[in-house]
Amino acid sequence: MLLSSAFIAIFEVNKREVAAKNQILSKEVAERKMQRIALEIAAQLYNESNALIIIGIAGSGMVIADKLFLLLKPLLQIPVQIITCTLDKKNADVISYSEEIDFNNTNVLLVDDVTNSGRTLLYALKPLLEYHPKSIQTMSLVERMHKSFPVKIDYIGLSIATTLQDHIQVEVERGEVLGAYIL
Repeated sequence: MLLSSAFIAIFEVNKREVAAKNQILSKEVAERKMQRIALEIAAQLYNESNALIIIGIAGSGMVIADKLFLLLKPLLQIPVQIITCTLDKKNADVISYSEEIDFNNTNVLLVDDVTNSGRTLLYALKPLLEYHPKSIQTMSLVERMHKSFPVKIDYIGLSIATTLQDHIQVEVERGEVLGAYIL
């Protein structure tokens, strides 16, 4: 009797976790959206001769940036480089890129998993103000409609209206996007 009660209790907890985690993007749909975005970026840079530097926000944003890098490399005739941006969302003074790069006259693509207020992308753009890139564009797999900062997302996988209390999470594992969920 105790074993079955314990099993039922675990089953109920798992059922609540699944119910509280609503999938908004499956792995397959996320992959198709990234392929579409890569084609859009390639079309935008078709006649371009300046290099493309992809900056992925550390964590899930970097996984998406890696995927875009692999999708874009065969589509573009220009050099494509990828770096990581690490930042403390609470302290805008602590922002670092994985490599020292001269961003002058380059095309920059800043990539994150979810855009909520725009704060992370705004902070990640801050070091670029010391340079004169040819263009700066942004990409987000999921965009929420709660902007507090003036950041325009140029390439969006999914734009979704949520409540301020909702949290969106992009799950990644071993370099793969598994899906996106509202928690």
